[in-house]
Amino acid sequence: MIFPEDMDMDLSEGLDSLPEELPVIPLRDMILFPGVMLPVMVGRAKTKKLVNQLGKAKNKHVLVAVQKEPETEDPEFEDLVHVATIGEIVRVMQVQEDILTVIIQGKKRVELTGLTRTNPYLFGTYRLLEDNKPAEDDIEFQALISTLKEKCIAILRHRGDLPQPVLQAIKGVKDPEAMLNFACTNFPSDMAEKLSLLMIGDLKTRAYRMLTSANTLLQLFEMKQMVQQKTRKELDKQQRDFFLQQQLKVIKDELNEGDEDDIIELNKKALHKRWSKEVDQAFKKEIKKLQRMNSQSPDYSIQMQYLQTMLDLPWEETTEDNFNIPNAAKILDKDHFGLEKVKERILEHLAVLKLKGDLRSPIICLYGPPGVGKTSLGQSIASALNRKYVRISLGGLHDEAEIRGHRRTYIGAMPGRIIKGFIRAKSANPVFVLDEIDKLAQDYKGDPSSALLEVLDPEQNNTFHDNYLDLDYDLSKALFIATANNIGAIPGPLRDRMEMIEVSGYILEEKVEIAHRHLLPRALENHGLSKKNVKVSKKTIAELIERYTRESGVRELEKRIASLMRKVAKRVADITDNGGEMPVFTIKPEDLKDFLGAPKHTRDQYEGNQYAGVVTGLAWTSVGGEILLVESALSPSKSGRMTITGNLGDVMKESAVLALEYVKSHANVYDIPKEVFDYWNVHIHIPEGAIPKDGPSAGITLVTSLISTFTQRKVKSSIAMTGEITLRGKVLPVGGIKEKILAAKRSGIKTIILCQENRKDIEEIKDVYISGLDFVYVTDIKDVIAHALTETKVNHSVDLMRHVNQFKKQNEKDNASSN
Repeated sequence: MIFPEDMDMDLSEGLDSLPEELPVIPLRDMILFPGVMLPVMVGRAKTKKLVNQLGKAKNKHVLVAVQKEPETEDPEFEDLVHVATIGEIVRVMQVQEDILTVIIQGKKRVELTGLTRTNPYLFGTYRLLEDNKPAEDDIEFQALISTLKEKCIAILRHRGDLPQPVLQAIKGVKDPEAMLNFACTNFPSDMAEKLSLLMIGDLKTRAYRMLTSANTLLQLFEMKQMVQQKTRKELDKQQRDFFLQQQLKVIKDELNEGDEDDIIELNKKALHKRWSKEVDQAFKKEIKKLQRMNSQSPDYSIQMQYLQTMLDLPWEETTEDNFNIPNAAKILDKDHFGLEKVKERILEHLAVLKLKGDLRSPIICLYGPPGVGKTSLGQSIASALNRKYVRISLGGLHDEAEIRGHRRTYIGAMPGRIIKGFIRAKSANPVFVLDEIDKLAQDYKGDPSSALLEVLDPEQNNTFHDNYLDLDYDLSKALFIATANNIGAIPGPLRDRMEMIEVSGYILEEKVEIAHRHLLPRALENHGLSKKNVKVSKKTIAELIERYTRESGVRELEKRIASLMRKVAKRVADITDNGGEMPVFTIKPEDLKDFLGAPKHTRDQYEGNQYAGVVTGLAWTSVGGEILLVESALSPSKSGRMTITGNLGDVMKESAVLALEYVKSHANVYDIPKEVFDYWNVHIHIPEGAIPKDGPSAGITLVTSLISTFTQRKVKSSIAMTGEITLRGKVLPVGGIKEKILAAKRSGIKTIILCQENRKDIEEIKDVYISGLDFVYVTDIKDVIAHALTETKVNHSVDLMRHVNQFKKQNEKDNASSN
């Protein structure tokens, strides 16, 4: 309650300079009168945005309007009462996690004439309403206010909520208008009565109306008191005791209605639960709390929900694992083509589990480009093990409570996603897939990746503590499988707790088999077609992959096949609607253009070696490998400078600076005159400038491009390279080799130059991936130049020096004339 003495101030100050449009705060069951400070609880997102934005502004005036229906969540103009009040935000306090308390000072009545905007919050236009105020020496009005003050004090006393400070504040108020509006605000009447008081512009009429309502309410209080006194006198002690006993019995029956049935049902379920002695004791303790609660109390439903969660959670209920290794291998091969390394790891786990009988499940992280089957692999593993399957998506998760749950002291508290997953699985040993673990976020609410440390640590997760459950739960029986696209985005401590298994991209032959075995049959079924009606050969699928997709996985391929099936379905529907029979479509490679339009990609992005300075590099991205074209050129200048373009990151820019410094320091090795660097500008460009590029693996590509430009020796045909360099010219190994090899094969590259230390990566790759490729392993940039550039030398240094000598002569003339 805001004391009326706080309202004795000039309310019209600053109103003349307000804009014609003000933000609007809609109230549900409250009305703001001029001169009154009203505390408002703000929970709606739009209103919170408004309050937070005005907190930084100088003008904090708003239009405060009342909703006609409190249930309306996003009110429009017709949902608001058009007589409103201009208010000024005095103070904002955060008393709860998601709710603000705003103190608003009422200024003046207005008419809300319209809403001009609804986003990001409401804005409205208004017209000031003038109040008809009595003269200061109006004795009648003074008497009205004095009588109203007495009635308000009497009503508050009858209600039993009149603290001494409030009594003194009401008696000490001097402003009649402030006293009237204070009484209108705090009078215990319904919204319709208060709205009618706000709409009255004549203060004397408003005072009479308010006094009438106060007298009516006071008479009602007095009549109730009189009835209670009469009934109390008519009952003697025996009758009173009997009456109270009967009343108590009725109250108990009402309070316990359904309670005993709920408790009996909970205890019955608990008898069949397999859990530890500690959990059983905790359950019985919580049941006793429930028995002492009133079923109408909000805490009763919270306690019921908690006990139900304990009963729904599978403490020691597990499914029986299937240890048939050949059967598991058959299921994995049926569901996924390729992925031999992943399948071998799962079969190893099954074999150890079968021999030992008990094995603390490891934490597996499958990482690789999108669309290669990481998530769906979890379902196949669950099927092979005969376990339940649970998947939760961690992409964009930024609240630690989503993992560990909320404490029960919070309103709307619930367990975290881990515990919810086990409740859904109804088994303590499911296959639990944590999808997109590299896309976890963090903010002021906590770091969810830190909360996952306990979940994904086999040494700790047998006593996982959920804040809502407040009991230790054993996660060690579950097989956790995390998926990620970029392991660099996973925090180091979290990455150390997982066994990293790469799920790399597919070559053309693998994609054809996947489409033929899985994608095409599924697309036919989803579009109401059958193999009898639509025939797509493997050659057609290969053409579709090469000309209409460019990816490491098969997600885009699945979309293209679905698009193809939609076109076919439409033609089938047109034929059958006109009375024709069900046709048979045989889609050939040359028919794809008719169904899907012109090809989206060319077969070969490789641009050849027609120009010096153009070199093909290999890059790794989160969607797979790509080829990277590096171009460099020279232009005459009075002072040599280097320009780098192509939306490059800091690491790649540093590689370019390093490459130029290496060329300068080894100019004599490659027959480049040192004066050239002072009088020729160097421009390095990497095409597709809209795409960000970064990383050190283009180091040898940049050096090769610069030396090719300075010496005009072209790069040999069908060569690509990848590797980091040092200032001394040493070639260092890089990652993502398999993805880069797939990109090279897609683009028609025949020879790949890479670091000697990357030989072990090539040896681990199946022959089917590297067939048709030659690998040149190097340790120094001189080896790269020897293998990459043609031996045909053009006496290009003569042309370069001719420009240098011209500039020198010109400088000498300029110096002589200035002297």
